[in-house]
Amino acid sequence: MSKLKLGMLLFAALFVSTAIKAQTIEEGKKFLYYERYKSAKAVFEKLVAANPSNAEAVYWLGQSMIGSEYDDLASVKTLYQNSLMTNNGSPILIAGMGHVELLEGKNQDARNRFETAISLSQAKNIAVLNAVGFANINTKNGDADYAIDKLKQAVVLKNMKDPDVYTNLGDAYKKIADGGNAQKSYEAALELNPTYTRASYRIGKIYQTQGIGQEEIYMRYYNDAIAKDPAYGPVYENLYQYYYLSNVGKAAGYLDKFLNNSDEDPKNCYYRASMKYAQALFTEAISKADECIAAGGTTPYPNLFGLKAYAYQKLGDSINAKASFEKYFSKQKEDKIGPTDYKTYAEVLLVFPGNEVTAGNYIDKAVLADSTEAGKAALLKTMAVNFENQKRFKEAADWYNKIVSISKIPRKIDLYYAGYNYFRSGDYPSSIAVFNVFSQIYPDDAFSYYMIGKANWAIDSTLSQGLANASFEKTIEVALVDSVKYKNQLIGSYKYFIVYYASSPKKDKALALNFCDKVLSLDSTDAETISNKVAISSMNMSTPATPKQSKQKQGAGKSVAEKSSAIKNAATKKK
Repeated sequence: MSKLKLGMLLFAALFVSTAIKAQTIEEGKKFLYYERYKSAKAVFEKLVAANPSNAEAVYWLGQSMIGSEYDDLASVKTLYQNSLMTNNGSPILIAGMGHVELLEGKNQDARNRFETAISLSQAKNIAVLNAVGFANINTKNGDADYAIDKLKQAVVLKNMKDPDVYTNLGDAYKKIADGGNAQKSYEAALELNPTYTRASYRIGKIYQTQGIGQEEIYMRYYNDAIAKDPAYGPVYENLYQYYYLSNVGKAAGYLDKFLNNSDEDPKNCYYRASMKYAQALFTEAISKADECIAAGGTTPYPNLFGLKAYAYQKLGDSINAKASFEKYFSKQKEDKIGPTDYKTYAEVLLVFPGNEVTAGNYIDKAVLADSTEAGKAALLKTMAVNFENQKRFKEAADWYNKIVSISKIPRKIDLYYAGYNYFRSGDYPSSIAVFNVFSQIYPDDAFSYYMIGKANWAIDSTLSQGLANASFEKTIEVALVDSVKYKNQLIGSYKYFIVYYASSPKKDKALALNFCDKVLSLDSTDAETISNKVAISSMNMSTPATPKQSKQKQGAGKSVAEKSSAIKNAATKKK
């Protein structure tokens, strides 16, 4: 055989080998695209076993393990470290190590790895830039702005034809809540490949986060994704979860489609058990979860313990609910535990007296895990209401005040409950501090000035310092704009001045009677004021005056009618 023919045969063999290798790697990547991590791992394990120095296969094997819920991070780290010993200077493996370090919380070490990988590849390797971007998007400690920067570098490189890069760029924008640029990036991915289902699905997710009002739009994108690729499992999983609490029949249908287009997985058994819960078959849900736990051997799917906890809670079995939550928290990865899990466990703990501090700690965890102001406020209110029901007003006020502190613009109702509960607890300085904030945000609402006056009156109970004067004067000034709405606050303020001018060192019979007339102009049947007017009229002001005072003026709280009016006023958002 001539050297020329031999060379051509060797070249052909090398070409076929390379093509098979690339095709096999693409096969594994396709499984990752479908989020079928078990199948992807099997492909890459075979590749690595055949050629341990195949850095690309090692990188993707690590990624399939990171995507799986069943491989520990230490195994991925060992895989990458061992491969770097034989593939010293491999940019893609260095980027993979950076991903591991982000997951470990070693942000600076991870950044150093990323920069090294980019430098070694001269910032011209699309796969490396994409790997860096992906790592920063899909880890809690990742830097989305850094990911955007690197992915934007990738999309302008020559021969960039990979829609995955644009889709990751969209995910990075979505992570910083820039929905406009996220959608543009996903649409750019679809321009490269109109059948790239993941991009259509991700556009739908943008609109879903905007609430039920966008349902027509996001359902259109989800249906478009299904039409493009009926085998794309993630969209079915999302729709199963979407309908889980609102339409059990639809949820079950989408669950079947998801299970038919996913790897066999312990999670699938959990999903089947969860459908029992959705159907309110709580005892059956517990039994099915126990079956799944037994089938899982030494590593059962952690969510099964959480499902049991919720089912026991629904059955009113707080003891088993508490035990199941504790098991769930011990088995589940922290980043997989959601705010509702912490909140529900806190509610279970509150059934058992003496657990308020622990329950509060879990509510604080829930607040940290929740991304919305409304969600955080609802969580904090759980503890506030619990203490309020126990008449532990100081603790209730502290939790209401947390709602105020996390609000960009605190609502009147939240400020009211924080300030009023401090007032009821006798912590008058804290009450004044909250109502001062109220008055700064809502200066045209008389109620805050009124409550500041009441708190100062409680502090200066002898009226010797006149601490409440300025606040009640301000109450009157603002309340006169709408004397119907603020009738109770006007009467309360006038009554303060009746007492002040009749019994304080600043005795002034004429002014005291004048304020009696102001009260009676608003309520001619006010028995207390009628009696006080008679008493003051007949008094020699050199004699200590003793006008009648209602309990609320002595700092002991409001009447039911006044409290009802105050709550109504405080709940008014705008004048």
